[in-house]
Amino acid sequence: MLEKELLGKLKNADEAAFRFLVEKYQDKVFNTCLGFLRNVEEAEDLTQEVFIEVYESIVSFRGDAKVSTFLYRIAVNKSLDYLRKKKRKKRFSFVLSIFGLEEQLNSPSNIVAEHPGILLENKERTHLLFSKMDELPERQRVAFSLHKIDGLSYQEIAEVMELSTSAIESLLFRAKGNLQKKLKNYYESEK
Repeated sequence: MLEKELLGKLKNADEAAFRFLVEKYQDKVFNTCLGFLRNVEEAEDLTQEVFIEVYESIVSFRGDAKVSTFLYRIAVNKSLDYLRKKKRKKRFSFVLSIFGLEEQLNSPSNIVAEHPGILLENKERTHLLFSKMDELPERQRVAFSLHKIDGLSYQEIAEVMELSTSAIESLLFRAKGNLQKKLKNYYESEK
């Protein structure tokens, strides 16, 4: 199905077109969400939310970008919003615990790298890399994740993040440099 034809059918609430969209992009959207959340259940829930939002907002989509770019943009924004809410909730729980208003913190266990592409023997390194990625500034983290985890080109990332290609190159360069600095001690001790 051609892009314009798909978009037209989606705007007319065609169920078959929406089913086609979900089947074609659900794995990519799931992997994007998983790259940010690193929790399979949360990524599955968020993937559903992404497609619900696409269904509800496709009428307002002008078609300036590809449908896949529109999907990635929603997936990234929903993932970042989810992480922000989770962080606020964690801070609020901590404050409540200080005052004895919450008996037990529902803090998540250590992040486990559950991404399907990660081999068991690489879980420790992956956990370390993801934890260091979390320390990157948001734009660097998004660009790095979309490039290295989702395999998007610089141009595709630029469309998703609504930035120029040169801005994406700069973000990726800085992200790589920051990660190298953060991981330097670990790899020096491995020698």
